[in-house]
Amino acid sequence: MQNANRPTTRNLSLPLATTALSLLLASNMAFAETSRSSKLLLTGGVSQIEGAAGGGLTPWAVIGGYGTGEEIGASLHYSYADAQDFALSSKGLTVGLYDRVELSLAEQRFNVSELNGALGGLLGTSDIKQTIVGAKVRLAGEAVLDQDTWMPQIAAGMQYKNNQEEKLVKFLGAKDDSGIDYYVSATKLFIGQSLLVNGTLRMTKANQLGILGFGSEDNNSYKPQLELSTAYLLSRNLTVGAEYRMKPDNLDKSNLPNGTLAEDDWWDLFVAYAPTKNVSVTAAYVNLGNIVDGNKLGLRGFADQQATYLSVQLGF
Repeated sequence: MQNANRPTTRNLSLPLATTALSLLLASNMAFAETSRSSKLLLTGGVSQIEGAAGGGLTPWAVIGGYGTGEEIGASLHYSYADAQDFALSSKGLTVGLYDRVELSLAEQRFNVSELNGALGGLLGTSDIKQTIVGAKVRLAGEAVLDQDTWMPQIAAGMQYKNNQEEKLVKFLGAKDDSGIDYYVSATKLFIGQSLLVNGTLRMTKANQLGILGFGSEDNNSYKPQLELSTAYLLSRNLTVGAEYRMKPDNLDKSNLPNGTLAEDDWWDLFVAYAPTKNVSVTAAYVNLGNIVDGNKLGLRGFADQQATYLSVQLGF
C-alpha cells in the first residue's frame, strides 16, 4: 500500500545512514595525522539516529564536530530512509565543546500514513513527531592518541526524548510520552588494522526509540540494552561496517491484540564514502524486525520491516 505523498524517510533507516557515516569517520582516522592540535578526518562528523556522534544505531564515545581541546566544532545531518510500510525523516545539530562535552538536538518525523489508512484513521495522524535533546561527556581516554594501550575512549551521555503524540502513544499502551535514556560508551580504534569497535550500554524505557512512547503499565522500569558497532576501512575514503542494537519489549500488552507491538532488536550493514573532509554520504541496509504485526489486526504486512537508507552530513 504505497502513498506517493508520504515522506520516504524511514525512522528505522536513519540508523543505517548515520551508522555508516560514523563508522566511516572512525576508520578514516587511520590515515589522518595524529596531532593534538588538529582533529582527525571525520572524527566528529557523524550523527547517530538520535543525534549523538557515533554510529547510525548507537552513540560512540567520540565527541561530535571538528573542534579540538581548544575549539568548538559542530555538524549538521539530514537523513532519508525507506522501509516497506513506514517512513522517517531526521534532521539535527551536534555541537562539540573542546573535545570534552557534546550537545545535540534532533527532530524525528515517523510516517504511519499507510497503517493509519489501513486502520480507517484510527491512529488520528499520519506522522509521529519526536524531539531529542542530548548531552555527552568524555570521561577518559582518547581514541586516536591511545594507540599504545588497550585503553578505549569512554564517555557517558543522556538523551531526553519528547513525543508529541501523547494520546496516540498512550492508546497504544505506553505509560509516558517522554523519557530519558542514559548510556555509557567505549570506543577503541586500532589504526594498524584500520578497525574501530564500540560498545554502548544503555538504560532505557523507550518503545521503538520513543516513537511509540515510553514503558507501559506492566513494564515501566529501566532495562539495560547492549549496542555494538564495528567499522573497517577499505580505502582512505571508503568504509564498511555493521551494528547491532538490543531493544526492550515493553508493549506486549496494549489496547491492540497481544503481540501486535512486540519489539525486535535492530541490526544494519553499511557502506560510507567521504568525498571531502567535511561531507559524508552513507548508504545502508537495516533490519528493523517487527514494528506492527498486521496479521494480529487482520492486515497484511507491517511486520518484518527492512529498509534502505541514504544520509548526508556536514562537519565543521
